[in-house]
Amino acid sequence: MRIVSWNVNGLRSAHKKGFLDWLAAEKADVVGVQEVRAREEQLPEEVRAPKGWRATHFVSAVRPGYSGVGLFARKAPDDVETVLGVKDMDDEGRLQVARFGRLMVVNCYFPNGNGKERDNSRVPFKLDFYRRLFERLEKGLRDGERVLVMGDFNTAHQEIDLARPKDNRETSGFLAEEREEFDRWIRAGWVDTFRHFEKGTGHYSWWSQRFGVRERNVGWRLDYVLASPGAMPYVKRAAIHPHILGSDHCPVSVDLDPKVRR
Repeated sequence: MRIVSWNVNGLRSAHKKGFLDWLAAEKADVVGVQEVRAREEQLPEEVRAPKGWRATHFVSAVRPGYSGVGLFARKAPDDVETVLGVKDMDDEGRLQVARFGRLMVVNCYFPNGNGKERDNSRVPFKLDFYRRLFERLEKGLRDGERVLVMGDFNTAHQEIDLARPKDNRETSGFLAEEREEFDRWIRAGWVDTFRHFEKGTGHYSWWSQRFGVRERNVGWRLDYVLASPGAMPYVKRAAIHPHILGSDHCPVSVDLDPKVRR
């Protein structure tokens, strides 16, 4: 069973760059996308109901052209929840919590801490979002439920997770308080699936769109799949796919034993 997460940086734009060709070729069972930037009715029919995918589900922000998440599944989920119960957060369309049998898949677009003037003014909102989702999932974590949290976390967890850590200590995405919040998740038992298998440097999932940055691999690892202790025994491998173009982010994936759903 393969689960894939990708911040597509505008699904309509990604569609023009070959998103459906990638989706058709991808051997995935569930694909979560972030930063859809469109209401469902604004998406082309072939994106809303691609061949071979029995279920799609989209959540949009109240603000037009902003945020949004989407889920593509080979088999329909048993149910999908989309709110944390905080209006300001729910209005931004950042969350899907889908159940597939005994497996819970959380597709999430975590907020960026940058304000309109790139002044880190949204960091408190971002950290509050992290904490409220943590609380939402805490009981399942304690009870041994099989949970995956995937998406754009908008945080590089450790120095190894970005090319230039010394230059970005005052930049949202690598602030001490953001990294500490990520640490709290790991201390609680969540497992960074990619780091479970790969300890080396140079593995990133986002690159600035400035000329030549991606080619030189001056990137950040902002996209993760975290596994609860209950899910981790079923995780067989995890990967980042930097060769996949169409967005400033690239997809990340995990492969699981299909028994995780039973």
